[in-house]
Amino acid sequence: MSVRIFTITHKPFTPPNDPLYVPLHVGRANTEDLGFLGDDTGDSISVLNPCFCELTGMYWLWKNYHKEDYIGICHYRRYLINEKGDIFQAAELEEILKTYDIITTKLLTLPGSYFDGFGANHHQRDLLLTEMILKEKYPEYWQTFNELVHSPHTYFGNIFVTSKKNYDRYCAWLFDILFTLQKQVDFTGYDNYQKRLFGFLAEFLQTVWIHYHKLTVCQCMVGMVGDKYETRILKEELAAFFERRDYQLAKRCFLTHYEKRPDILMEASDVNGELRLCMQIISTCEFEAEAYGQCILDRIRDYPSLIEHFSRLNSAVSNFLHKNMRKEDFSFLKQNTCLTPLSIEIAVGLYTQKSDEQKKAIEELQGLLQ
Repeated sequence: MSVRIFTITHKPFTPPNDPLYVPLHVGRANTEDLGFLGDDTGDSISVLNPCFCELTGMYWLWKNYHKEDYIGICHYRRYLINEKGDIFQAAELEEILKTYDIITTKLLTLPGSYFDGFGANHHQRDLLLTEMILKEKYPEYWQTFNELVHSPHTYFGNIFVTSKKNYDRYCAWLFDILFTLQKQVDFTGYDNYQKRLFGFLAEFLQTVWIHYHKLTVCQCMVGMVGDKYETRILKEELAAFFERRDYQLAKRCFLTHYEKRPDILMEASDVNGELRLCMQIISTCEFEAEAYGQCILDRIRDYPSLIEHFSRLNSAVSNFLHKNMRKEDFSFLKQNTCLTPLSIEIAVGLYTQKSDEQKKAIEELQGLLQ
């Protein structure tokens, strides 16, 4: 048995030091060469990457790669991990694949149905159109689709390992549906996030495929490795603006990035939650400057110290509201000369929307500053 996992990337990164993992540059036809294996040779849909995401790599592997018994897909920041929290080695995967048809992510349980969740972030008509196409081309799958689309469960990330035979059968089915859909979708008014439609739909269609064929599934955790490239670049730009005390340009910079990539605030993009803290820093600066003529950036400007300050502030406020305040929380609030009543008020608003709770908490916390 031979296994190879292809690490999908569209940005520079440091690959795992293991020959099991092969970097695959997706969308290479549209971008500067990163020096990795690319998806733009042979039978290729590399130019469609803005809408098909990692699927352009999946397509290339389906059509052009036939060297291994088993192949898999992961991402340059997302890897299937074992129970110890380590990325898999070949011997571990080979042992699992003796028992299971496919290794993939843990099945997500959404707060509502997949149908409702899709509609909250995308255009629901595209999901309905996908259902119509599947019902026409593959009617035997429709009942499974219908049951799953109204349930709260789905796999995610298009991350999996399976036999090349199963992989090829799946891709033939998947791309037949998606290419038919591509001819019928109207992208007018879609932002860049919504245009990545086919990558999102494939996650759910993978769930349908697995359930319909009753594949035996080994579900694994996914390990995150750092922020997305776009997130890291944005943080570096914000840090430069903070250093210059220019929170207005920091705000403009953030909004420009957010308009292009509304997913930057998602946990999968902003692993440590620092961008949300940056939003809080900008908001605090605006209110403080208007009220006091100066702001937190007159006292702290370097990015790591700002992140630490607001992290500690939020932790203290959260612990206070949950009646779990620690000695170090009290000391931070009492002794920190950079805190203002407005910074306390903004932090409280992150944790409770109830006006009576907010008012009481703000009064008590601000009393600690006296």
